[in-house]
Amino acid sequence: MITGLLPTRAIVAIMIFNACLITYMLRANMSMNIIAMTNRTESSPLTKSECQRQQNEPFNNTLEESSATADHGERYNWNSKIQGYILGSYFWGYTITCIPGGFVAERFGPRKTVAITTIASAGLTFLTPIAASWHYISVIIIRFALGFVAGGIYPALHCLISRWAPPNEKGKFMGTLLGGQLGTVLTWPICGALIESWGWKYAFYVPGFIALFWCFSWWYFVTDTPEEHPRIDESEKKYVIQSIGDTISKTKKMPPYVKIFSSVPFWAFVVLQFGSLWGLYFLFTIGPKYMTKVLGFDLSHSGTLAAVPYLARLICGFIFGYIGDSVRKRNRLSVTNIRKIFVTFSHFLPGLFLLAQTMVGCDATLAIVLISLSLGSNGASTVTVLQNSHDLAPNFAGSLYGIVNCIGSTAGFITPMLTGYITAGSAGQVEWHTVFWIGAAVYIACGIFFCIFGSGERQEWNNIPFSNSDNNNEKGVDNLAYDKGSEIESTKI
Repeated sequence: MITGLLPTRAIVAIMIFNACLITYMLRANMSMNIIAMTNRTESSPLTKSECQRQQNEPFNNTLEESSATADHGERYNWNSKIQGYILGSYFWGYTITCIPGGFVAERFGPRKTVAITTIASAGLTFLTPIAASWHYISVIIIRFALGFVAGGIYPALHCLISRWAPPNEKGKFMGTLLGGQLGTVLTWPICGALIESWGWKYAFYVPGFIALFWCFSWWYFVTDTPEEHPRIDESEKKYVIQSIGDTISKTKKMPPYVKIFSSVPFWAFVVLQFGSLWGLYFLFTIGPKYMTKVLGFDLSHSGTLAAVPYLARLICGFIFGYIGDSVRKRNRLSVTNIRKIFVTFSHFLPGLFLLAQTMVGCDATLAIVLISLSLGSNGASTVTVLQNSHDLAPNFAGSLYGIVNCIGSTAGFITPMLTGYITAGSAGQVEWHTVFWIGAAVYIACGIFFCIFGSGERQEWNNIPFSNSDNNNEKGVDNLAYDKGSEIESTKI
């Protein structure tokens, strides 16, 4: 144990959480900053009278001052379609490196992969204001490059979790992958405050400096495996190694891509992830704009309010993760049934809440509540999509999640472009309701597909023949009984 208070794997879990936080901080700032960067006459927010004409319901939002009347730095004449390209360009690059990112992490180590990509991401964030002064194409290139280098982070973190998380603690570890939600919760209000105080350029510089500083702590506290950690307690090391057993091989092997792509449970996993990311990314990319242009909040308030649903997702994610671990420990349900039952919360309820959101008209408070309930329910993804790669193939968890994340992340550039297209001529209630209807339909359809074809069972293509050294190191590990003695119990998170 590092401090005598927390197990080393708990420290690793905290660092995984922070890695996601930093990643989202560098990803999310553009969604807020672009509002202050664009021409003040572009897409003005609905006024009270306009909203009442479109929906014969009371307009209870008293914050009617638009960010368009404030001076936060140089403005650019980027219309809604260009803004959609800029917001989506991150995900163009992101999808490319998700697949190789998992393989690189498995081959060279997740610790090094995360550190290098974070440093590169911080550097590109610093360059964004300069790129904006040249041309919007330059910003698209920078954001594409930022997504390109960041695409390997989540597959690398899945790889790290597969080596550090005992099976009965997977839900807690998967909850750490929701650190990005806190990153969004912090980034949007911070960026809003920085923009209001010093201008939008500082909303790029400050997150970049935070990311660089964090890399030092990552390198100090994290190692690729418990065996490599210089400060781990021996009893904890023994517990983690014995709990994981022979599910993770030390032999390096190319993922069996042919078998993976011919697997029906794999494609059910892909569809489920796509649905989850569609709902997540379309609110992620257009949330601040919706709060500002439709609900009428100023920048400082829209940043805070747009982040509330992500805070709900973070809190609910840990709650669902704990419940999922508890259900699995009782061994009354198969892993497959657990995954399918929790799809009700991760996909069906979010879709229904988005449908309900389209019925509230101009009631800004109720709209925010329903969006928060939608993303909060999706926090159950800690029990569904975030664990399924470890169910199907723990030896290739990083690569598998990389492939799935690559396909699912296409939602990240489809949704802002689709939103820009739908709202290009008119950005009223009808157009925005169409965006929410599509999101609800994707959530529900993808959940149904997984309930029919999905699985939580380990696939035969996970198996890797052990080398002689592996057999010597891991011989009999899978037959070791779970030690419930005081020495092991004292190391639990």
